[in-house]
This record gives sequence, C-alpha cells and structure tokens, in this order.
Amino acid sequence: MSKKILVISTSLRNGSNSDILADEFTKGAIEAGNEVQKINLKDKTIAFCKGCLACQHTKKCVINDDAVKIFETIKDVNVVVWATPVYYYNMSGQMKTLIDRLNPLFVSNYKFKDVYLIATAAEADETAINGTITGLKGWIECLDKTNLKGIIKAVGVCNAKDVNNFKNYLSKAYEMGKAV
Repeated sequence: MSKKILVISTSLRNGSNSDILADEFTKGAIEAGNEVQKINLKDKTIAFCKGCLACQHTKKCVINDDAVKIFETIKDVNVVVWATPVYYYNMSGQMKTLIDRLNPLFVSNYKFKDVYLIATAAEADETAINGTITGLKGWIECLDKTNLKGIIKAVGVCNAKDVNNFKNYLSKAYEMGKAV
C-alpha cells in the first residue's frame, strides 16, 4: 500500500551529510511506490514558539510563517522522516524549533503513525546521537498515535559530503526508505 511520506531535512549547510542521506531515503521510498515530499528547512522562516498555547484552542499557530505550512503538510501524511546533523550531542536548533511549533498537532486529527530519524555526527561514536534520539522520542511520546520506526546513526562524517565515502550509510538510508 502506497504511503504519503514527508522528509524534513533540517541542515542549513549545502551538501550536508544528513540531506544526502535524506535523498537516499527518498529514492528508496519512491522506488517502493510511495509518494514523497521533501522540505528543506534551510529555505524556511520559522520563528520560535511563544508558548501562548492559543493553538490548543484554535488548532493553528498565531505566528504566520513557514511552520504553519509545514504543519498543514505534516498532519496529512502517513510517515514523517527527520534528517538532522547532530550539534553538541543533540538535534539541530532548526529541528527543535520546528518541533516546538508543531504544537497544534496535539489537538489535530493528524494521520502519521511512523516516524524515522536520520542523524549524522562528526564524532565517530554512535552514542553522540543519543541526545537527538531522546529529544525526538520526547516529541513522539506526546503524540499518542506515533512511534519511532527506524534510526540511521551516521557517525564520523564531519565535512560536507563526507557521507558519500560511507556506502553503508547510503545503502541503509536507501533500504530504510524502500522498506517504509
């Protein structure tokens, strides 16, 4: 059965390792017959959440920027894929800011159940990604219909495009996309 998939690439760097892996995931998912949309946050304007909680009553955010459009897209897909570089043992600030702005999801009739994570880190130890996983799991725990279905931990990739030298990571991303 074909699924609607949203891939959110959170890196601001051109040729970023997480974005390259997001593209590999996308290729696999499309080859498997799924409909995939990819959003790059580097091209978006997303303000910080004000914490006003108006969205819990109105089901929409009071801030009119690109996060509102992403919210409208994310609530109608079956699968959400986050691709992020790891900064200081956690997800990128752009990813965290968008997650905070997706607060209207709690009171909406969102469709997605499956969440995937593609994370890249300069450090060679896979534990460098644990903080990112913990942060994403916090968001997932708040959305009662969702679960974390898969994680790619691409470590030891520092400079732009380094991941191209790691065929195992490219293959994992492609195969995970194909298996969605």
